[in-house]
Amino acid sequence: MLTEHISPRFVDLDSWSTGDMIHAMYDGQLVACAAVKPALPAINAAVDDAVSALKRGGRLVYVGAGTSGRIAIQDGAELGPTYDWPNDRIVFVMAGGMQAVLQSVEGAEDNEAKGAEAIAGADVHQHDVVIAAAASGTTPFTVGALRSAAARGALCIAVANNRGAPLFELARHRILIETGMEVLAGSTRMQAGTAQKIVLNLFSTAVMVKLGRVYRGLMVSMRASNAKLLRRAEIIVSQIVGCDENDAAKFVQRADGDVKVAVLLGLGWEQAEAVEALLKHEGNLRSVIDGLAHDPT
Repeated sequence: MLTEHISPRFVDLDSWSTGDMIHAMYDGQLVACAAVKPALPAINAAVDDAVSALKRGGRLVYVGAGTSGRIAIQDGAELGPTYDWPNDRIVFVMAGGMQAVLQSVEGAEDNEAKGAEAIAGADVHQHDVVIAAAASGTTPFTVGALRSAAARGALCIAVANNRGAPLFELARHRILIETGMEVLAGSTRMQAGTAQKIVLNLFSTAVMVKLGRVYRGLMVSMRASNAKLLRRAEIIVSQIVGCDENDAAKFVQRADGDVKVAVLLGLGWEQAEAVEALLKHEGNLRSVIDGLAHDPT
C-alpha cells in the first residue's frame, strides 16, 4: 500500500526549515487534487446510479473509520442545511460509533463483524446508496460493512487510495484515487484525506443537483433557519424573480422560509398551486418553471 510507504524524498523532513516543510506539504495537496481527475468517470457513473436509487426512496449511507469516517460524516452532515436533505434519509456508519468522530476509539476499525452489524442495525436495503471510504481499502470494519450492504442489495460505492483494495471487490462503483506516498508516511489525513474530501464533495453535490435541489447555481432547497440564511434566501429569490429585496423578503416570509415556494410566489403563483406543482415535479424548480406556463390573471 503506497499510502503506508516512506518516501525517500521526505526522510529528513523533520530537519527542514519550516518554509521548506510547508511547501512540501502543499505540493502533497496538489498531488491529491490531481489524483482525483482520473476518477471523474467513475464518480460520474456512481452519481447517475445513486440518483436513480434515491428517487426510489433510498437513503444515503456513509461508512468509514478514523479519518475517512470523519470526512464522510462531514460531507453527509452538510446535506441537510445546504439542500434540505431529510435527516431520516441519511445514515452514518462509523467504526466506534459517533463518539469516534471527536476522539479515537482504539481497535474499533479492526472488527469486520461490527461493520456488518452496523449495516444490519441500520436496516440497509436495496434502494439505499452506501458509500464507503478507506484510504488503504483494507479496513476490516469498512470492508465488513460494505460486504453486508452488498449482500442486502444496496448500491455500493467504494472510495480508496490504493489499487487492488479489497473494498473494491465489494462495490459496484470503484473510485480509485491514487495519491501515492504521503509526505508523512501513513498519515492519510493528508493527501489521501484531501482527495477523499474532494471526491465526496463532487459526488454529493452532483447528486443533489441532479435531484433538483439546485436551480441556476443557487441553493434553492436550503431552509432559512437563521439570520444569515434568511438573508441569503431573500437574495436568491430576488435574483431569480427579478424583484427588489424588500419584496423578496415578503415572499420568503409568506413561504415560511421555503425558497422554492417563495420564488413561485414572486412569479405570481398562489401558494397552494406552488406547493402542489413542486410536489408533482419532485421539488424540481426548473421543471416547474420550464414545464408549466402559468398566467396569474
